[in-house]
Amino acid sequence: IMRRLKVLVIFGGCSSEYGVSLQSAYAVIKNLDKEKYEPVLAGISKTGDWYYFSGDIEKIPEDTWNNEKDCVPAALSPNRSERGFLIRYPEGDKLVVIDAAFPVLHGKNGEDGTVQGAITLAGIPLAGCGVMASALCMDKDRAHRLAAAVCGVRVPRAIVLQNVPNEKKIYDFAAETGYPLYVKPVKAGSSYGVTKVTEESDLLRAVQDAFLYDNEVILEENIEGFEVGCAVLGTDKLITGEVDEIELSSGFFDFTEKYTLKTSAIHVPARIPEDTSERVKDMAKQIYRSLGCTGFARVDMFLTPSGELVFNEVNTIPGFTEHSRYPGMMKAAGYSFSDILDRIIRQAVKQ
Repeated sequence: IMRRLKVLVIFGGCSSEYGVSLQSAYAVIKNLDKEKYEPVLAGISKTGDWYYFSGDIEKIPEDTWNNEKDCVPAALSPNRSERGFLIRYPEGDKLVVIDAAFPVLHGKNGEDGTVQGAITLAGIPLAGCGVMASALCMDKDRAHRLAAAVCGVRVPRAIVLQNVPNEKKIYDFAAETGYPLYVKPVKAGSSYGVTKVTEESDLLRAVQDAFLYDNEVILEENIEGFEVGCAVLGTDKLITGEVDEIELSSGFFDFTEKYTLKTSAIHVPARIPEDTSERVKDMAKQIYRSLGCTGFARVDMFLTPSGELVFNEVNTIPGFTEHSRYPGMMKAAGYSFSDILDRIIRQAVKQ
């Protein structure tokens, strides 16, 4: 009988997206093929403490997992020779040798290369994007510049503000692009701190809000059209899911809409011509490669009324719930949830 591979599934995290991670990780754990994989669960509290969780997985999405009965303090061992997860039992430490680590973390301290660095340092095969691609894709400004330079893809006109916002610069940019425009933290996810500004009187407050999430803030022109996404899977040979499309009744795809779809709808496949869909897939693969992505990621673009593609962002750990866009796009292309997870982990351990 083949030995089951021990997969360290990391969830929670010291991030504003802690709650989203719990939902994603729960779906990942539930859909892992238990005949091939043995999940070892590492929960990170909101304050950034690591635990080995051995309780009922139903407690994860309910956020009741972090309790004394089910949790033991734990850490990744930085010793490469051990490839281990260190569980700190009162009677002594126990080292569990890990075959692959799958961080299901969103946003800061999880999707930005920090945890990827710890896993890489520990010599444990990493499922998903590595340190550089994770850090780069989290930085909207630098990701835009690089993708534009390498792929020639159009990106929204933008300026970046550091620490002390220069009011003249802000108002000059707004005068040049017109309203609406977007104000976003450079490095944050799930639309936290993002404002669609429709009039001048709201501009400075939006900038102040964004600075609550990051020390750099980006102002971007509004792109006419709608957002399309493409799920990419692979490292050498890339496969894509069906392209999806976000239909909005108003506003933008903010945090509430992302997780409730109150007034918006996601269409998979997107209601666009076949050749446009192929262009989206091709551009998604080019952007994915140009930013050094491996494993999996979701590439988001805008499709303008004239049919032009404008790069928006890459999510290196996109939402992974049963209803999330990434699994939805892959499912439409014929890949089941457990098949996607299987491919992601097999790539990590090079099987």
